[in-house]
Amino acid sequence: MYSQTIKFQKNQSEISFDKEDVSPLHIKNMIDRSIFENKTAAYYTLGCKLNFAETSAIGRQLSQAGITKARKGQKADICVINTCTVTELADKKGRQAIRKMIQQHPDAFVVVTGCYAQLKPDDIASIEGVDLVLGAEQKLDIFQYLDNLTKKDKGAVITSKTNRIKTFVPSLSADDRTRYFLKVQDGCDYFCSFCTIPHARGRSRNGSIADLVTQAQSVVAEGGKEIVLTGVNIGDFGHTTGERFFDLLLALDDIQGIERFRISSIEPNLLTDEIIDFVANSKRFAPHFHLPLQAGSDDVLQLMKRRYDTALFRHKVEKIKQTMPDAFIGVDVIVGVRGETDAYFEESRKFIESLPISQLHVFTYSERAGTQALKIPHSVDPKEKHARSKALLDISDRKLHEFYLSQKGASKKVIFEHTRYGSKMYGFTENYIKTVADYNPSLVNKVTKVQIGELDEDRSAMKAII
Repeated sequence: MYSQTIKFQKNQSEISFDKEDVSPLHIKNMIDRSIFENKTAAYYTLGCKLNFAETSAIGRQLSQAGITKARKGQKADICVINTCTVTELADKKGRQAIRKMIQQHPDAFVVVTGCYAQLKPDDIASIEGVDLVLGAEQKLDIFQYLDNLTKKDKGAVITSKTNRIKTFVPSLSADDRTRYFLKVQDGCDYFCSFCTIPHARGRSRNGSIADLVTQAQSVVAEGGKEIVLTGVNIGDFGHTTGERFFDLLLALDDIQGIERFRISSIEPNLLTDEIIDFVANSKRFAPHFHLPLQAGSDDVLQLMKRRYDTALFRHKVEKIKQTMPDAFIGVDVIVGVRGETDAYFEESRKFIESLPISQLHVFTYSERAGTQALKIPHSVDPKEKHARSKALLDISDRKLHEFYLSQKGASKKVIFEHTRYGSKMYGFTENYIKTVADYNPSLVNKVTKVQIGELDEDRSAMKAII
């Protein structure tokens, strides 16, 4: 546990104490809450669904202090930017977002957090207008560090060393008030050669099954129908509490009031046959899987230091399809990593083409400082990376189209979302088919049985026959 002296001004006298000696609640009680009266906050999130869940948790924490969310066009008193660092482009987008927020809210107290803030805090602190940079261990205790909202000449940096990031802080966010994202795990122990996330988020840790069930039950109280389980490496659940991911699924499946759960990205070596069989026969878990393949060549997988080979990956996909023929299977792939020769990519392309999957999420490799991949000699030309990406995206478009058409005429359950698009509304089936229907507010956030019709005009969704 790191020790850090925190100072607050209260009634004109300075109070100082070691962070490790007091609870967050104690700190909150010592802060003069009057500085937050009539204050507003604006939020901007980049990256994964886990980041969105954590921004939501930050927002709730500030809301409890009386800080309201700024309306569209309103100048905020506090700005919180939650960043991503998975690629060089993500870093660039983070810097652009920070500067844009400062421009839009010139007098706001600006807080930057997230993975980019953990890895390169000094770079962010040097941006004119940034007041506070919080690392991964501090971001969900943001309230502690808002002792006053006075603009700084230079951003203050408060981070912990990555190997000391051990705290699991629960997060829960709502997407359009129909789909919730529940953080069940954080951090990663895998250290793949291309990835900086273990350095940005720390070691694998998780909440307890009892606490996570309580959070899921709170969604029922708010009228939510669907929960997506999120994390950095959710299949690695259990390091903190000695529990199993499978036992978490069993406990969640018994919650009355939630119509469906979805498992977000899970490593193929951690997706056990036991879990697949359970989902096939569960009451509430959707036949929807997201698996990171990253490369369809065993040689490239070894260079990436992944913990499986193509034979295991094929087994998992075929096992899913054997037990749930209509299951949606999304797959992550990275193109252009160091060491990916033309021959290796062609091997990967053929392997992916042969799989009965539904869609690809294609990422272009970006070199990250401090990763082991930089030691691999062969690098791929940017134009070739683009060509490889396009080749896989074409495969993805074709497979998604084929999957959608295979579902035509099927009877499915759809939860329609709140957002209205002209005269239309959209929703997803249990097996993740995007459907469209004429807007009907009485069907929003309700389970509606539909028949899957034709593709819509822009070929992005299937028409729902109600």
